[in-house]
Amino acid sequence: MKPTLRGKTYHLRKRVPLRFAAIEPRETVWISLHTDSEKAATAKAPAAWSEMLEAWEAMLAGQTDQADAYFDAAKQLAQARGFRYLPAERVAKLPVEDILDRVESIRGVEGKASSFEATAVLGGVTEPAITVTRALVAYWGLAKDKTFGKSEDQLRRWRNPRLKAVKNFVDVVGDKALAEITGEDMLDFRQWWVEKIEAEDLTPNSANKDLVHLGDVLKTVNRMRRLGLSLPLSDLSLKEGEKGQRPPFSNDWIKTKLLAPRALDGLNLEARCILLGMVNTGYRPSEGACLGPAQIRLDTEVPHISIEPNGRQLKSAYARRIIPLAGVSLEAFRACPEGFPRYADNPSLSATVNKYLRDNGLLESPKHSMYSLRHAFEDRMLAAGVDDRIRRDLFGHSLDRERYGKGASLKQLHEITLRIAF
Repeated sequence: MKPTLRGKTYHLRKRVPLRFAAIEPRETVWISLHTDSEKAATAKAPAAWSEMLEAWEAMLAGQTDQADAYFDAAKQLAQARGFRYLPAERVAKLPVEDILDRVESIRGVEGKASSFEATAVLGGVTEPAITVTRALVAYWGLAKDKTFGKSEDQLRRWRNPRLKAVKNFVDVVGDKALAEITGEDMLDFRQWWVEKIEAEDLTPNSANKDLVHLGDVLKTVNRMRRLGLSLPLSDLSLKEGEKGQRPPFSNDWIKTKLLAPRALDGLNLEARCILLGMVNTGYRPSEGACLGPAQIRLDTEVPHISIEPNGRQLKSAYARRIIPLAGVSLEAFRACPEGFPRYADNPSLSATVNKYLRDNGLLESPKHSMYSLRHAFEDRMLAAGVDDRIRRDLFGHSLDRERYGKGASLKQLHEITLRIAF
């Protein structure tokens, strides 16, 4: 742990671990080591970081709110005595025999009943209110099934929008208990977004995403915790304008600009090969980046790649597919037959490629991006009269009707690709 001098005092700069994101909004923290001596700061750094981790762990476990621990202990004790924990008002409505069973189960010491045991078995502990931030902490566990198979980068991109939505809501409305959220609160949050959109020239989509992610958190906790609340989450979305479409690169631009001699030489080899691989396959950049040697099959009658889960989730069940290789895309994979470890789960790929294309005048318009190669490949298939089923199979899209049969063979797909490949 190397300390950094800020002004006259050394500090420790550390990235906040992902597990504490629900209770620590900062991505990076600076911890003062209270010394101007580098040697002393280096010695103090491990203990300072350890103390910070312990504080976060305590907050995450609810130790800053003893009511949580007390309620959990009461539930566990009631269960140990053979009863489901029920609040006192529900215990009072039980048949007399059941109430007596609970009373008789309370064990005393020297003739005196344990007050906590009596409270637990007879429902005298009030469950702490689930606030919005507590709901988010609970959500990570309740929605764990949604994380299966996700890579670290996919997890980050799944968690961050929900963290942002909850933080925005709490900043505007406050950390209210879920049972106390009113329609007025939600309209206040919506209006805050309307004003933010106008002031910062954003799109309504930004607000709608926040509303969707916030709703996902609150509805999941309400349902899975069986709270039975009627949450005022409907009819809040903002009207969106016409959705912007990434334009495809024209055939002429691909041939004379992107594939011009030495045009991509300044791009690192892996990024260059992923980009060229898109030209005649139309895969998503993230799909190409995660291909490994087992998915790159060059020593076969028809060279091809297999889009499949490889350390990360696929976008959908339809995304699993085989794509033949031809032209510059085949040459790209021959240059990188082991895949792309640099970008296998690295979100920087698109930024790296798009910056290079922009800086070198290789974007056909400001609206074009790396992803435009995917649209260009689809346009070439459409112009060549390729059947809709085959186009969707190659692109990993669903059909608007039931799929029958196995579809085109790999050899047939290869013949189609060869007709339109650069």
